[in-house]
Amino acid sequence: VDCQYACPAHTPVPEYIRLIAAQRYTDAYMVNWVSNVFPGVLGRVCDRPCEPACRRGRVDEEPVAICRLKRVAADNRDDNFADYLPEVPKQKNGKRIALIGAGPASLSVARDLMPLGYEIDLYDREVSGGGMMLTQIPRFRLPDTVLNDEVGYILNMGVNATFNCDVTSLKAILDEQYDAVFVGTGAPRGRDLDLPGRKEAKQHVHIGIEWLASVAFEHTKSIGKRVIILGGGNTAMDCCRTARRLGGEDVKVVVRSGYDEMKASAWEKVDAEREDIEIHNFLVPVEFTHENGKLSAAVFDRVKAEYTDGKRKLISTGEAPVVIECDDVIVAVGQQNSFPWIEKDIGLDFDDWGMPVVDRTSFQSTNEKVFFGGDAAFGPSNIITSVAHGHQAAISIDKFCQGADLLDRPDPTVNIVSQKMGIHEWSYENTISHDARFAVPHMDKSAAINDKTAEVELGFNPLQGHEEAMRCLNCDVHTVFSEQQCIECDSCMDICPTQCISFVDNGTEDDLRTRLVAPAKNTEQDLMVSDALKTERVMVKDENVCLHCGLCAERCPTAAWDMQKMVINMAQAGGE
Repeated sequence: VDCQYACPAHTPVPEYIRLIAAQRYTDAYMVNWVSNVFPGVLGRVCDRPCEPACRRGRVDEEPVAICRLKRVAADNRDDNFADYLPEVPKQKNGKRIALIGAGPASLSVARDLMPLGYEIDLYDREVSGGGMMLTQIPRFRLPDTVLNDEVGYILNMGVNATFNCDVTSLKAILDEQYDAVFVGTGAPRGRDLDLPGRKEAKQHVHIGIEWLASVAFEHTKSIGKRVIILGGGNTAMDCCRTARRLGGEDVKVVVRSGYDEMKASAWEKVDAEREDIEIHNFLVPVEFTHENGKLSAAVFDRVKAEYTDGKRKLISTGEAPVVIECDDVIVAVGQQNSFPWIEKDIGLDFDDWGMPVVDRTSFQSTNEKVFFGGDAAFGPSNIITSVAHGHQAAISIDKFCQGADLLDRPDPTVNIVSQKMGIHEWSYENTISHDARFAVPHMDKSAAINDKTAEVELGFNPLQGHEEAMRCLNCDVHTVFSEQQCIECDSCMDICPTQCISFVDNGTEDDLRTRLVAPAKNTEQDLMVSDALKTERVMVKDENVCLHCGLCAERCPTAAWDMQKMVINMAQAGGE
C-alpha cells in the first residue's frame, strides 16, 4: 500500500478515505488519530509524503488529496470525540517519564504511554503545548482552536505539564530519578548570515523562526512595506505570507537555487504567489546596505548552476550585482539544534556536528535513560516524521522500563479479509471515479491578507470530500489470484479497463515487461506473476496501473480472482 508505506507514521490511508466516503467521519478521524496523532493539524499543514506515492497520480496526473481529506474527517467528526479516546488507568504502573519539549514528538510519546499507566511529567518553555506547531506555523494556516483541541486531547489524559519552564540542566532532570527521559526540543535556533552590514542594520534583519514566534505571540505586529525573505523552504513561505499580513506591500522571496530546486513544497510556493509575492532565483546575498543604522537594500550576486559528477555548484555569472531596496529582511535559510543545557559529563555523546549520538531504531542515546526524537534527534524534518519518532521512542521507553531488548521491535498487525458479498457485489465501493483532483476552496485574497488569523484554505465540504474520496483506488484491497481455479478463458484480460492483465509465456522480468498487453514501464513497481498455469503460461498483472476495481473477479466464471482487503496497523508501545 504505497501511500501508507510513504507516510512516516504509516497511516492506513485507504481505510480512512473509505470511511470518509461513507460519511463515517469520527471513525475516519480515529483511524488517523491512532496513527498520526494530529489529524486536524496534519490535514492542513502536512508535507504530504504520501501523495507522490499515490497510484492515482500514475493513472491520472494528480494524486488523491490525501492530506486535505484528513481535514474532512477532522472538520466533521462528532463533537464528543473525547469519549472515543483510550482509557487512562487511575492506578499507575510506578514508572515516571520526563518529556522535555511539548512538540509533536513528545506529545506522541505521552499519547502512547499514558494508557499504559506511566506517569508523565512534561516541561516546555512556551505558554502552551504544540512546539513548532505553536510557534512556527501561522494561524492563517493552522487556527488556534484546531491546535489547542488536538494538543488538549493528550494533555487531558493526565499529563503533568509545566509550561513557561526553560529546562537549563539535563543532569538536574536525571537527578529527579525519572525512569526515562525523552528529549523533543526540536531545532530551536534559526541560522543567521554573517554579511557586511548585518550588525549595523540588525534592527531590521530578523531570523525567520524567531520572527514567526514573535508574531504568533503578538510581540510583533507590523513590518516595513518592502520586505525581502532570504531562503526557499517552507519557513520562508510562512514568513513571506505573514509579512504580507503585517503590512508588507512589496514582498520578495530571494533564493540561491532554481525554482524547482527550492525546498518549499510546490503548493506552498503556489499559495505565496497567489498572494502577489515574487520569487527570485539564483541570487546569493553578499551585503546589506544601510544609512545611519537603517536598512536600505540587500545586494546579491547572480549565479548559475553547474553540475560535475552529478553534484551542483553555484557559479557567479560575473554580471553586475543585483540591488533590491527594502525596509526589512527576514533570514529563513535553515534551522540548527542547540543543546547548551545538556552537560558533557552525563555519558551522553555528541557527534562532530553537535548532534546527540542516537540509535536510529531505538532512539536511545549513549546515556541509556535518555531518548531523543523529532528534530532534536536527527535535525530539522517535519511534523509527521516527529510523530513517527514519538511512536518508536515510546516503544523503546516501555521496553526499557520493563527490562526488555529495545531492538526486538514488535511486528505490525495485518488483517486480510475477502471483500466478496456476492458474485457481483463487494463490501467496498469499487466504482472508479473519472474526476480530476478537486481544488480546495480558498478565502478571498484581499480579505485574507487583511486578517492575519483568518484561515485561508476553507477545506472541502462533505460533498467535495466525498467526491475526492471516490478518486481513491483502494490500494489496500488486493487482487488475489488462484492458479488452480483458472481456466485461462481470458475473461479478466478482456474486461480490464487498464489492460493490466496478460497471459503470456514465462520469462525474465525484463522480458515479461515488454510482452504484456500494455508494456509495464515502471520498473520500481513489481509485477504480479502467477505460478505456471495448465498451459505452462503465466498470468502477469501490472500493479502500477491496476484500478483495484474488481471487474476481473466479477467476470471470472471460476472465482479464480478475489478481492482481499489488507489492513496494516503499525505496532505501538505495549504491543507484543
